[in-house]
Amino acid sequence: MLIALLTLFAAGIVKGAIGSGVPVLVVPVLTMLYDVKLAIAVLVAPNLFSNMLQVWQYRRHLLPLRFLAAFSVAGALGIILGTWGLVALSPEILSLGVAGAIILYLIIKLTRRRLAMPYATASRIVIPVGLLGGVLQGAAGMSAPASITFLNAMQLERPVFIGSISVFFVSITCVQIPALLSAGILTPQLSLYSVIALAIILIGMPLGAQLGKRLPHRWFDNLIMLLLAGIATKIIIDASLAS
Repeated sequence: MLIALLTLFAAGIVKGAIGSGVPVLVVPVLTMLYDVKLAIAVLVAPNLFSNMLQVWQYRRHLLPLRFLAAFSVAGALGIILGTWGLVALSPEILSLGVAGAIILYLIIKLTRRRLAMPYATASRIVIPVGLLGGVLQGAAGMSAPASITFLNAMQLERPVFIGSISVFFVSITCVQIPALLSAGILTPQLSLYSVIALAIILIGMPLGAQLGKRLPHRWFDNLIMLLLAGIATKIIIDASLAS
């Protein structure tokens, strides 16, 4: 329990510093400690309300509405597909899916750090990328390999990135909540845990916002990648031993 609480606080710091990172940190740790379904359910309140806060804070620094609408609607459709997979697949496969998403995220971060994608190119692929992000969010609890790396590749300024990715997260979470309720995954008890998780993350966000103004973002990136590499290794080992 202590590890889970500390992870939520650390995720709040990262969220405040770089505008994202809560699912990337929390889902792998909770998957390792408990299971994927619990991890996804616990994060619905943090995903919704912390991103709503950032949408409001950065409302004057957003990508064009048409772009964000296509990105978000495609992500919402992907959530439905991903939630079906969350219900249909075994816990072992879902855990390996989380590990696979982590590995994909790390590969992209390491190989595409200097990629600069023009807005025109991003506009042509925004729908398939949004759909993939929604599927990953619904089934593995983390859309980062698609959504965050996509917007990072556009080399956006920090306020534009934070505001735009927050719009995407709010949109897909609004679809994910009823999908999880209808699947029986989001129970009253997990809803309470989700609200507690939100409170802890909100406590960490102001500290992260201050650190984000003082420290290079690559410091956060490198620390997260190192942590994720270890978590992915443990999830794979545990899943192999279970089978």
